Amino acid sequence: MLITFKSKAYPNVLMMQDHAQRILDLLHKDPERGVITAEEAPKAVQLLEHEIDESRKHQATDEMEQDVKAHSGENEDAEHEPAEVVTFSTRAYPLLEMLRAARDQNADVLWGV
Repeated sequence: MLITFKSKAYPNVLMMQDHAQRILDLLHKDPERGVITAEEAPKAVQLLEHEIDESRKHQATDEMEQDVKAHSGENEDAEHEPAEVVTFSTRAYPLLEMLRAARDQNADVLWGV
């Protein structure tokens, strides 16, 4: 399921709910419907930046690499490009940019409306 984040300060950001869940949990927000107010935006930016920094400190584990291979359906006979792992920081970046714009322009971020 997709979540569309909206703000007057930034173009819409679409994320898969599974990927947005980690961010919304960090911010103590419901994935179905919610708001990050202009007053909450500075703290949200700070929390998300910290989480991104922490995620960059940890290398991909063997377990995660095996999971990627299993889900990509790799077959020794098939000629596929190798699966690439998309990091948390890469997935979070568009929403982080939206939150920064919302903070700077004193705007809210909404979803599920």
